Amino acid sequence: MTEESPIIEIKNLTKTYKNGVEFNALDSVNLNIERGEFIAIVGPSGSGKSTLMHLIGLLDTPSSGTLLIDRNDVTKMSDKELSEIRNRTLGFVFQYHHLLPDFTALENVMMPLLISGKKKKGAREIAEKLLKEVGLEEKMDHRPNELSGGQNQRVAIARALSCSPSIVLGDEPTGNLDTKTGGMIYELLRQLNREYNQTFIVVTHSESLASKADKIIRLVDGKITVQ
Repeated sequence: MTEESPIIEIKNLTKTYKNGVEFNALDSVNLNIERGEFIAIVGPSGSGKSTLMHLIGLLDTPSSGTLLIDRNDVTKMSDKELSEIRNRTLGFVFQYHHLLPDFTALENVMMPLLISGKKKKGAREIAEKLLKEVGLEEKMDHRPNELSGGQNQRVAIARALSCSPSIVLGDEPTGNLDTKTGGMIYELLRQLNREYNQTFIVVTHSESLASKADKIIRLVDGKITVQ
């Protein structure tokens, strides 16, 4: 396999749920995502968008098929190995920011770095740089209840980038924001994607936002209809 192999390779990936009646939330999905790409995933509710994100994010396991992340076949890994890959390779931005309410913006961004073993001084330097990148240089000492929804989402983005992940996953990161603020957050994600050359995969209901991605993945009934 060459150095330029896709960062994510999905082959015949299926996720089956049994809730009285068996159904495939994902049905034999095949997909390659290249390093540094900005991908938008769109589709109606129940189409499998969140299921696909949860599988790529190693928050759930597939029923069958193969999922390679950075050349690692995660379908054959132990829970410990999956946790290591998740912490080393993936960053997450959700619809709700999930910031620690009693911590400042700076402390929230520092937290993953400290957990990973980074010294406090180094963690602070990285967190300060990232908060400047997302336009919050003057808000570092503010807590979540002192920030707007868009500002909190910027903190969440900085936190997701803190450990330099290869892949950043955004599950409706603008879904809880008004249209203008959501557009600004999406543009920020696109800017960071270009600047750091990290792979961004974002679920969105907005066709106008999705149109700005390098590639749009459309899901219907657990199947990819357009790539």
